Amino acid sequence: MSFIEKMIGRLDDKQEWKTMEARAKALPGEYHNAYKAIQNYIWTAGGLTDWKDMSRIFGGILELFEEGAAAGKKVTDLTGEDVATFCEEIVRDAKTWKDKYRQKLNDTIGRD
Repeated sequence: MSFIEKMIGRLDDKQEWKTMEARAKALPGEYHNAYKAIQNYIWTAGGLTDWKDMSRIFGGILELFEEGAAAGKKVTDLTGEDVATFCEEIVRDAKTWKDKYRQKLNDTIGRD
């Protein structure tokens, strides 16, 4: 991938992120607050390292919340009462910083 392609790709990613954030702001208050809290939890509890995972996960949450809001449901009707478990389930197969650091540690120790 050329330098220009990398830059254009990054601009596309930034635009997609801005679009998702605008969608989140358009959600009703309960949903917007929950989205931001979930976003914060995911960043704090390990963080995602891959843009495709971020886009898929946060985009999926937005779709779920948009549909739930349209149907008049409460956030916990969609996530369950244990929202942290909901978050951990949706990032289970995604690469996180923890995975990256685990691999780095194992590679470092494995170098004898």
